[in-house]
Amino acid sequence: MALTEPTVEEIVHRDATPKGRSLWSDARRRFFRNRAATLSLVALILIAIFAFFGEFISRYDRETVDFTLIGVNATKGVPSFETGHFFGTDQEGRDLFARTAQGTRLSLLIGIVGSLVAVVVGTLYGAISGYIGGRTDSVMMRIVDILMSIPFMFVLILMLVMFGRSLLMLFIGIGLISWLSMARIARGQTLSIKNKEFVEAAIATGVRPLRIILRHIVPNLAGVVIVYATLLIPEMIIYESFISFLGLGVQEPNTSLGALISRGAGQIGRDVPWQLGFPLFFFVVMLFAFYFVGDGLRDAIDPKDR
Repeated sequence: MALTEPTVEEIVHRDATPKGRSLWSDARRRFFRNRAATLSLVALILIAIFAFFGEFISRYDRETVDFTLIGVNATKGVPSFETGHFFGTDQEGRDLFARTAQGTRLSLLIGIVGSLVAVVVGTLYGAISGYIGGRTDSVMMRIVDILMSIPFMFVLILMLVMFGRSLLMLFIGIGLISWLSMARIARGQTLSIKNKEFVEAAIATGVRPLRIILRHIVPNLAGVVIVYATLLIPEMIIYESFISFLGLGVQEPNTSLGALISRGAGQIGRDVPWQLGFPLFFFVVMLFAFYFVGDGLRDAIDPKDR
């Protein structure tokens, strides 16, 4: 059988047919069209590089004390590339560049791990509540309402006082109490998903409820979960910074941005603005960057804005 050349009409029709795009590829394209979100993502990448590799660049260890720059001589520890103290020194004569890098890293980890715990617990709890429905749903949501009525900061401070001021307890306390809002969001989304055709087909074929929740409900919550997790990270960082500002968070010799800001604020009036300025700069830039990235993800994934 001889092969025939395609006609002009067939070529035009083939070229004019639009190629399909997946939801995630379309969301990625829309996200990178948002300049504020893209620049914020670049800023977060640079901050992460500084946080995890900054101490390798520093000439001094974060615990090394320069005894000539303590107390009344603290104003001599100005930022300088010649001395190797790029961000200057703190009131104990320790290199502020290395300590800011460690503080940024700990604040980032607390924000990311805390939001991850909150998202995992809240998503599973809300999906189970919304899918089962009925009296079980009412009881589970009333538990969430009762827990949300308890002051969050009071519970977190109480946990740190009762079980010790450790980094692990800070991770657990912030994460396990912050899942309540995620549970309500996941439950609302589940109520609109559980009556879809693919869920009814799974039920008709005899798939167990837990498998339906894990294989069909939770994956369809991914878009909402990703956006909420991005917006939750700065909340976690603010909570940790506030706790550390009160002196109940990260303890010496470790530090965080909240602890550095607290110590720098105590030196206002001593002509050492770098002790507050550098930690505060990274804190503010990181918060705004996460918020802009979260807004960009929300606009990119929202189907109503396509």
